[in-house]
Parts: sequence; C-alpha cells; structure tokens
Amino acid sequence: MKKFLAFALALALCLTSVAAMAEGITINVAHIGPTTGAAALYGIATQRGAEIAVAEINAAGGDYVINLICEDDEHNVEKAVNAYNAAMDAGAQIILGNTTSKPCEAVGAVAFEERTFMITPSASSEAVIEDKDNVFQVCFTDPNQGAASATYIAEHQLGTKVAVIYNNADVYSTGIRDTFVEKAAELGLDIVSETTFSSDDNADFSVQVADAQNNGAEILFLPMYYTPASLILKTAADKDYKPIFFGVDGMDGILSVEGFDTSLAEGVMLLTPFVATSSDEKVVSFVEKYQAAYGETPIQFAADAYDAMYILVAAAEKAGITSDMAAEDCCDKLIAAMLELSYDGLTGAMTWDESGAVTKTPMAATIVNGEYVFED
Repeated sequence: MKKFLAFALALALCLTSVAAMAEGITINVAHIGPTTGAAALYGIATQRGAEIAVAEINAAGGDYVINLICEDDEHNVEKAVNAYNAAMDAGAQIILGNTTSKPCEAVGAVAFEERTFMITPSASSEAVIEDKDNVFQVCFTDPNQGAASATYIAEHQLGTKVAVIYNNADVYSTGIRDTFVEKAAELGLDIVSETTFSSDDNADFSVQVADAQNNGAEILFLPMYYTPASLILKTAADKDYKPIFFGVDGMDGILSVEGFDTSLAEGVMLLTPFVATSSDEKVVSFVEKYQAAYGETPIQFAADAYDAMYILVAAAEKAGITSDMAAEDCCDKLIAAMLELSYDGLTGAMTWDESGAVTKTPMAATIVNGEYVFED
C-alpha cells in the first residue's frame, strides 16, 4: 500500500508538472541525499518533504513549475560528488542538498567553483557554508545547537552534572560538542564525564555509559545521530542508569529505528524546530499529506526540505529566474535574493546573512508516549 501511495504521489507530481508547464516557468531542482545506506532515513525524509512541496507548487498553477531531479549520495563524499555531476548532466539549475554535512561540504566546494546555487535542508556543519557564498542552510548550525542546548539545561535547572558522549570522527557531532562544552563552562555546568566513539556503526557503548554513571552525571548529552543514540539508551537501561537524556536534531528519527524499544526513549529531550504533533495549520496539512502518501509521520528533516523548496521558489521569484538560465547564471541572482528574503515555514521564521547561515530559534521537545511534544 505504501509503495502504491508513493507511486501515486510521484505520478501526480509528473502530471501536475506537465499540466502547468505551458503556463509556468519550469526550473530544474536536484535533491541530493542518502536514500540508501546508513543515513537513508534522513535522505528519504528530505526527498519526500521536497516531493510534497513540489506537488503543491505545481498544482497551485503559480509562476513556477518544479522539475525535481533526485540523486542518491549514500552519505558518502565521493558518491555525493558523482551524484552532483549526474544532477548537473540532467540539467539541474539549483541544488537542494546535500542532506548530511560531509557530503554537502564536498559538493559545496565543487558547486562553488562551478557557481551552482545550493540550499541544504539539514546539513548543519559550519564547514558546509565556510568560504562558500553559494551555499545556504535551512537548519540551524551545529554551534547554535550546542550553545542552545547548554543554555536550555541551565535555564531550566535540569541538573548541573553533565556527561557528554560524542562521535569524534563526525563534524556534526564534534561541532555541537565544542560549543556545548564552552557554553556549559560559562553557565556553571560541570562536565563530569566526556567520552567518544568514532563511527555511527559503533555497537558497544558500555564503557562510555559506565563512565557517565560512575561519575554521577544527572544529564547525558548526546550530540549525534539516532542510531548510536538508540544503542546508548539501551545500554543505559541495561545498567539501570536513568539520567535525563538530552539530544539534538540528528536524533529525530529514533522512534523509527528498526527493532528499537521506543519505550526507552520516553522522556528524551532534544532540540528541533519541528514536531509533527503541532496544532499549527500548516504543520497539520503537511503531516496529513505526508502520512497519506508514505504511511508514516514526517520527521524534522522532511519539514526542513519542504521549507527549502518553498524558499527556493520565493528566491527564484525575487531573482527573476527563468527556464533558459544556466546554473551559473542563476547563482549570483539567487544569492542576492536570499539576503533580502524572509520566510515563515514549518520549521520557523527564517532570514539569512552573507555567510549562508540561517537565523532561527531552536526549541526543545520531549518524547512523550511515543510522540514529540514541544516544551514551554
């Protein structure tokens, strides 16, 4: 049934594109993200979020019709560059991607040289936009998440003794860790344990969890993706260790991990700009369409990509992008448009500066009865 619904959405997307093509300006946008491999949950989410937005935009009969090109980068740097080249060969004028930070950093470097505009829905490392005027972010940066997490913990008096477990081989994890530790020291939080691992495929976290437990950590800060986080929660439960678990947006998706006992995530807190249970009309509509098409509830990454597609259209309108423009002709026009743009989407109100970083406010959510609920 899910496959049929997904096919139906794709067919509808194609039909609306064809129907509106005579009236609208067609622009070619390529989504690049991991739809296979270890990070596929994220890339599938961003692609689906983009698809929902494209179906709406094309059906609306506005100035623009989006031809969506989709490429799989497998969360791999070399394959990401190959995916970018394939997208450009297919006529892409704009890149919606990459989903994850390292591939986005690599593709951004090539796109900078070739003058191709990129907007990443979810790659949050500062390195993604560093020295690249052509790359813009929709999600808040890693430093922002780290500092905001420490601030939230301190202001809400969740505890003072904190343990940190992070992936020392991942720029996403280390970037958040660095600013968290710096801000924690400023706010008087005591880092009583700090341990690392070097791969999201790491299977044994007994040493790291034991160190946090033995040092009396009241809060376990997890700046990482959902797969290792799920294993840490299981290890803590096995050791009867019950700190407050505080994570970041990369942990969104933990409730969908195959074989994971979701009751172990009860009470987990994380920073995210989107929860599917929101009563906001825009969120309700998006969630209903997503569930109808794919048979599951969207995570933050899907909402990020949905917003990114609408942001691209708004920027294209402001920049006067036309169907016959080459990617390099679009680039500087879109950069200028983004610096004048403000957008209020599913993931919050956004503006951008010349670095490509987005200004938006991260919010804390707690997992309650298997759902994300925003905290006051």
